[in-house]
Amino acid sequence: MTSTLTASEKRAEHAVFRATLAAGEPWLHEVRAGQTLRIVDLEGNQAVDTLFYSLADPRERFDPQRTLRRQKSLYLSSGSVLYSNLGNPMLTIVADTCGRHDTLGGACAQESNTVRYALEKRYMHSCRDNFLRACAHDGRLSKQDIGANVNFFMNVPVTAEGGLTFEDGVSAPGKYVELRAQMDVIVLISNCPQLNNPCNAYNPTPAELLIWN
Repeated sequence: MTSTLTASEKRAEHAVFRATLAAGEPWLHEVRAGQTLRIVDLEGNQAVDTLFYSLADPRERFDPQRTLRRQKSLYLSSGSVLYSNLGNPMLTIVADTCGRHDTLGGACAQESNTVRYALEKRYMHSCRDNFLRACAHDGRLSKQDIGANVNFFMNVPVTAEGGLTFEDGVSAPGKYVELRAQMDVIVLISNCPQLNNPCNAYNPTPAELLIWN
């Protein structure tokens, strides 16, 4: 699947929900079937780590392996369908002005900060910390529910040898992705606080979140 840039006709003033998510902060929210969620990269090259769960039963959740296998592509873009671990369509990307979103790099954590950077980076704030904070506050999800995530706007090319590299982002200020829910879902986001790789130019910035009926 090739990247396809697709603009949306939705207007912000018609959204039923609109909020700015500060740099490095988590967000947990319900999106109902038929609603559309837009994630906006306000200042460019920010990574927005995102997980999806069925509202009816959170044990059903986004499955990157099934998603990539069915669409025969490593990256997500317009037209991509996100499938659950039970094989059900959860959301479809209906608009995308960035063109490519990562499913391989995972969420930064104490362990990855140590392995990728240095021992003293272990206790820096991470996306996994954000996920756990949001889960603890909400109560419906727990540590065991944290799995592989989507990294919206993040650039993680695959090398010829099959390795991964974390490169400068391919996004820009105001770029966005829109997903239409095909079931009632819980959306869990970490607006990445990472200071050690170029995914966000070493400078975490805010994201905007909008929902339309």
